[in-house]
Amino acid sequence: MSWVTVIWAMIASACLTLALVHVLVWLRGREAYANLLFAFTAFGTAGFAGCELWMMRAESPVEFGTALRWTHVPVWVLIVSLVGFVRFYLQAGRAWLAWTVCGVRTFSLILDFIFSPNLNYRELSGLQQVPFLGETVAIADGVRNPWMLLGHLSLLLLMIFVLDAAITVWKRGDRRRAAMVGGSIAFFVIAAAMEAILSIWGIIHVPITASPFFMVTVAAMSYELSQNVLRAERLSSDLRDSQQRMALATSAANLGLWVWEVSKDEIWMTDKGRALFGFAPETRLDYATLLSRVHPEDRPMRDAALKRAIQTKDEYAMEYRALLPDGTLRWIAARGKCINDSDGKGNRLFGVSMDVTAQNQAQERFRLVVEASPNGIILVDEQGRIVLVNASAEELFGYGREDLVGQAVELLVPENLRGVHPDHRAGFHAAPAARAMGAGRELFARRKDGTEIPVEIGISPIQSPEGTLVLSVVVDISARKQAEAEATQHLKELAYLSRVAIMGEMAGSLAHELNQPLGAIVTNAGAALRFLERDNLSGEKLQEVLQDIAADGRRAAEVIRTMKGMGRKETGARQLLNLNDVIAESLRLTRSEALAHHCTVVTELHPALPKVDANLVQIQEVFLNLILNAFEASDELPTDRRRVIIGTERDGDSAVRASVRDFGIGLPGDLPERVFDRFFSTKREGMGIGLFIARSIANAHAGTLLAENAEGGGARFWLRLPTSKETRV
Repeated sequence: MSWVTVIWAMIASACLTLALVHVLVWLRGREAYANLLFAFTAFGTAGFAGCELWMMRAESPVEFGTALRWTHVPVWVLIVSLVGFVRFYLQAGRAWLAWTVCGVRTFSLILDFIFSPNLNYRELSGLQQVPFLGETVAIADGVRNPWMLLGHLSLLLLMIFVLDAAITVWKRGDRRRAAMVGGSIAFFVIAAAMEAILSIWGIIHVPITASPFFMVTVAAMSYELSQNVLRAERLSSDLRDSQQRMALATSAANLGLWVWEVSKDEIWMTDKGRALFGFAPETRLDYATLLSRVHPEDRPMRDAALKRAIQTKDEYAMEYRALLPDGTLRWIAARGKCINDSDGKGNRLFGVSMDVTAQNQAQERFRLVVEASPNGIILVDEQGRIVLVNASAEELFGYGREDLVGQAVELLVPENLRGVHPDHRAGFHAAPAARAMGAGRELFARRKDGTEIPVEIGISPIQSPEGTLVLSVVVDISARKQAEAEATQHLKELAYLSRVAIMGEMAGSLAHELNQPLGAIVTNAGAALRFLERDNLSGEKLQEVLQDIAADGRRAAEVIRTMKGMGRKETGARQLLNLNDVIAESLRLTRSEALAHHCTVVTELHPALPKVDANLVQIQEVFLNLILNAFEASDELPTDRRRVIIGTERDGDSAVRASVRDFGIGLPGDLPERVFDRFFSTKREGMGIGLFIARSIANAHAGTLLAENAEGGGARFWLRLPTSKETRV
């Protein structure tokens, strides 16, 4: 067998093999039109190779002409299939140009069978034997037919069509496919066409051998399609892996998946889904069977949602109750989507179901707790919108629930604070933590009727799928404020009555104790006067009377000293005290006074203060006197400057000091110590005995109480007390 026969037989067999492989691929996929068109291209190339071998082995002009005529059939198949392949595989190429190529080539095929002997020759006069691959082959000698230019035109249009498609794919970004498919087809079609044209026109004396060029094109196309097959196999493997992972994920999340073939009324459901609705694995499922597991009250809602999804080809999402045969009630969260079948003959509804019974029960418990709370509860989102309120909040603010939900929380804030409230909210979201709102300040809320009420507010962040929510607990403290005000007033009245009672008791004691010596003095003086009137008062008797008067005077002075000592030196029961604790308790007692005077209290307390041995009530009385005086001294100042600073510190190893400083008008400049004098007061209605008693208490505890004018204005009082020997370090 000659080399020519072997080579052309190999070309034909290779093309036929590739064609059959891709026909099988098309039969499996039924949508792989590119593979089918490639198979036709390979069939055409194989037929072309056979016709070329027939021409080279022709023994007469008639046989050569017949072979050349039939060569146009596989060439037509090859060109038309190439056009279709480019359109389907590359998704490019101008449609009108594709139809033009196919039309021109079809017209040339018709003319090929009209003309005799064929489209390329009007007359074949003979054959020439020329050397080719080491042997002689036949080529034609005759009169050329100018109509074969129509076939050449179809080849030119084919090249333009392929190049145009390749450029489009290149611009689209798929440069590898443009080069491998479009470039190889264009290049080898040009090469094959040039070889055939030059041979037929007698420009070169060689047989028509275009099929090897088309064979290279077929090989490039097959390689590209094989890459798609490999990619499809990898995708199939990845899909299987994804399905396995999805099965694991749905099993872990307790999700039930199902697909409803609407036209067939058949439902496929995973094992988890069947267990969720209480179906056995072998139970055949349809729409009515699945609907029977839905709670009767929720069936219309679920049925309407699914039908709407089918009509609109859209998604659905809902929650409903499932009632199992054993009476178990479950809440189901369901989502799904309707998708058209690929053949357009029906719809499929894909759905996923999840048991959310536990979540719904937790939400219901939360709702019950919120509604049962005696305090107002408000839930606010990150944008400051109210998303939840309870009945107590409705009653507290005078709004209905529907009036509050969705509104900005600033609706409940007094008008003078609404401007700064968003900044406070932003600051909380920057560092969310549970805390009391407005610590150290008096808070007010605004009711629907415009009135403002004093409140206490505790805020806590809650993390949710919608972001950080803020739970606010609002307590109306109007009653407490009123009670505190009444208690303060009662305390003042009791203090006044107590002071009056003490003074009354002191006055009665003085009168009782002084009554006898003063009466004796009067009696002795009267006796002396009578003696003088009778002129019988001797010097001895006068001396005796005067001695009695002096004794009674000394006795009266002793009574006075005794009463004075009772006021100064009576200390009562003593105990170990931490002045920081005494100050804290005093501040608690004077909190209402601080608010009434619009005064801010600042404490600078030593963290490790030694204890003192003192009477709690008396030391507390000292601090109460100093603190209340400081509040009253600040009344003449603007509100933003009304401050009182209270501090404690060590004074060596054996004493501690406490200071109370205000920023008022200060002490008398010439002699600050005058404020401790009895009945001296810088206040319009002051009695002038408070500081006197306070210093007496300090002295009774072996301490001191001093006063000075502080730098920057105002007065500062220093209380110094010795530390207890038991606590000295």
